[in-house]
Amino acid sequence: MNDNTALLGLLAETSIHAGAGQMAGVIDLPIQREAHTAWPVVFGSAVKGALRSLADEQQAGWLIPVFGPETTNASDHAGALLVSDARLLLLPVRSLTSHFKWVTCPALLKRFHADAERLGLKKDADFAVPEVDDANSALAPGDAANGLFLEEFRFHLKTADLSAVITALARLMGRDDAATALQKQLVVVHDDRFNHLAQFATPVNAHVCLDNKTKTVKPGALWYEESLPPDTVLYVGLYAQATRVKEQSKTAAEVLGHITRDLFARPYLQLGGNETVGMGWCKVTVCQGEG
Repeated sequence: MNDNTALLGLLAETSIHAGAGQMAGVIDLPIQREAHTAWPVVFGSAVKGALRSLADEQQAGWLIPVFGPETTNASDHAGALLVSDARLLLLPVRSLTSHFKWVTCPALLKRFHADAERLGLKKDADFAVPEVDDANSALAPGDAANGLFLEEFRFHLKTADLSAVITALARLMGRDDAATALQKQLVVVHDDRFNHLAQFATPVNAHVCLDNKTKTVKPGALWYEESLPPDTVLYVGLYAQATRVKEQSKTAAEVLGHITRDLFARPYLQLGGNETVGMGWCKVTVCQGEG
């Protein structure tokens, strides 16, 4: 077992708004996206900030050695924990013919495979990446007798053996019934079709601000906010190093243990904004070595 790396699986239980901080087209408050793919992401700085905030709430004595000092004293020493972006793995998409589907694509699965291998956790992604022939086809583990509609697209379903993929993905979801649910709801689509769904199938909600006296909308107080839907599955890579504070010397294994064991004794993390209206809550699953 690698004692200084781990994967965190994040299953969104409420909507997530990790904002990009700038307008993109008609959406006033878009979510963070990768520049080269336009896939949704939560940047590593935001994830690390959420982890630090949780440690601060727990009044953890190891906060500064693990995460580093406050910005006013940033030159003192660096933190000992390296945190990756929270990368997308499964996107819930509305289906017009069935229950919602967890949609992924070969490019996402290949990247997850590469990330796990880089962290020395290849056994957590021990599967062959399936290939999808064309943009109008999709792979599913169950009955493929009927077609499938995802948003405005109709797909020709093909049955495929995705048991190894399901085993790896279920390990990140923190649900006892994850494998059973994926057997019914997992769909693998072409990379190009997923790119469209990732850009245009995310929820966009209108918000207004009311005048307390008149109970009418204040002039100009209407905005549109994008979010990731509940049941989105992301993953985060962690790499620990020995601390750089002589007074609180810790090995890489001890640093990682503070996160995987102490921080997530209660396995939940809040990501992004709008915490006061219940957004951003994720169920956390730790994958470390064979465990």
